Amino acid sequence: MGQPKDRSNRVARDRAGSALATSIVMARTTGGLFLLGGLLGFVVTTQMPAGPGNLMVVYGAAVASILFGIVLLIWGELLPPRYHQGLVGIATILISIAIYQSTSAIAALSLASFYVFIACDASFFFTWLRSILQSGFAVVCCIVVIVIRGDLPWWCAVVPAGATVAVGAAVSVLGRLASDADIDVLTGLLNRRGFDRALNAEIGKASRSGLQPALVLVNLDRFSSINEQHGYRAGDVVLQNTAETWRNLIGPRHRLARYGGDEFALLLPELSELEAMEMTEKLREVSSTGCSAGVTSWQPGESASFLVSRADVGLYRAKQAGRNRTVLESSRRPPLALELLEAIARETLDVHYQPIVSLQDGGTTVGIEALVRWQSETQPGVTPEEVIRVAEEHDLITKLDQLVLHRACHDAAVLQAGAPDRQLVLSVNVSGLELIEADYITRVDEVLRATGWLAHQLVLEVTESVLDVDTPAAIDSMRALRARGIRIAIDDFGTGYSSLSRLKTVPADFLKLDHSFVTAITPDASAPPLLEVIALLSVALGLPVIAEGVETPHQAEVLTELGYLLAQGFHYGKPQSADDIALSLRTNLASSA
Repeated sequence: MGQPKDRSNRVARDRAGSALATSIVMARTTGGLFLLGGLLGFVVTTQMPAGPGNLMVVYGAAVASILFGIVLLIWGELLPPRYHQGLVGIATILISIAIYQSTSAIAALSLASFYVFIACDASFFFTWLRSILQSGFAVVCCIVVIVIRGDLPWWCAVVPAGATVAVGAAVSVLGRLASDADIDVLTGLLNRRGFDRALNAEIGKASRSGLQPALVLVNLDRFSSINEQHGYRAGDVVLQNTAETWRNLIGPRHRLARYGGDEFALLLPELSELEAMEMTEKLREVSSTGCSAGVTSWQPGESASFLVSRADVGLYRAKQAGRNRTVLESSRRPPLALELLEAIARETLDVHYQPIVSLQDGGTTVGIEALVRWQSETQPGVTPEEVIRVAEEHDLITKLDQLVLHRACHDAAVLQAGAPDRQLVLSVNVSGLELIEADYITRVDEVLRATGWLAHQLVLEVTESVLDVDTPAAIDSMRALRARGIRIAIDDFGTGYSSLSRLKTVPADFLKLDHSFVTAITPDASAPPLLEVIALLSVALGLPVIAEGVETPHQAEVLTELGYLLAQGFHYGKPQSADDIALSLRTNLASSA
């Protein structure tokens, strides 16, 4: 355990000697020292008597120092921290030139005290090695320049050189102590205190520059189960490996922190929200546990705490929606989201329907599943999955779900009127984000009253990943829906992480077998044993299974032999418009009569 932690801390120290070594803090400190040194040097120069040396050169060094200080104070925060090492070196050279060209030995000794500024700056911000090199360079310059002046004995350099070493050592220790207060010991990343400091500094900078830094809060999925099953040492290793992997992905100006427990924070000063989303996806791709994330960006006038709260809302929504996803919580929406919002407002989205058939009755249509379809003008190739993702990420899912449910219930009522001898079932997908809304049940009731569709003929499909989250609100909503006669189907069954014990107690009426299981049925091989196990499981739990993705007669035959009751897929019909599904239903009724 010691080795990974030590490695993480070494990496952190190599990148910056102090957690306080941000562009803005370094610019203000180094700029202030340049300005103060230049002003003091200018005052000393005005009092120098005539003598050997060159007053104009000393004045020039003082003026150059003043100008460097002003520039750094105004624009220095735009300078990457690594360039400050060169600035400290320049300051050392300016001091040495001023000492050598001083017309008075007393003035030269006075100016030599400025080497202490060098030690303070280098020791506070740079790594141990670099601070020693900078302070050592200052000490050597101090001794050499006093010796080569010729009017002072060498031992006169001992006091300013010794003071430089002593002050540098003290500041270095104190700087490391201050830095350690901002560093997470386990991972070597910033901790919450250090990150909040960096965030406030970046917001101050953004207020002047007009940039809108992005913030990401990331939570490792199922981390608590790692601690419970394998112990806290294993959990620590996961955190260290995650920190090390993510640190190698982010840019030099990005600030990554362990914000607490298994939660990480990432500050992206120059990235837009969409770019931050892309960065988050890269983090998720290399995560060994999967992760949920909330993304937002700073808006002018907002405090750091408000920004963090909004990102936390996005993280909460991501976890409640089934985890292992990213949700953008922003007051701004990208063009695709704005276009989708307009389509929802104008009700220009299409709802298509795919037949659900009874395998035991030779493929008779017993229901339909409603599927949203939308053709974007800005992104013509957008898929239905991407439509749902955009709606969830930009707080449009409530409007979208409401529109699809109302349209589907209305169309289903028309279909049912054309087939009075057969009771159809309508399946509609519901987002995990929508299911946890306090007024969701009320909205469903309103749709049923407005369309006349009966509750017992409605099936709401919930993805299995939603059940994997500890979401009492979602479970309570499912129970309330069933109490009204509405049935619940667990969609994409077999792809999530729900345990069998939980599945036994979950309020559900159907299981929808993910299409990947059906795809494994081929004429060249026997049926996968897992299909038979699932068929037996459905009987034991009293949950009929709807097999998705049936595309060939052979797959339908195998599923029928295994005892599956219901199926859907291209073999029985592709998603169709309401008019086309009505024609298909009439054909199906005629053939089964």
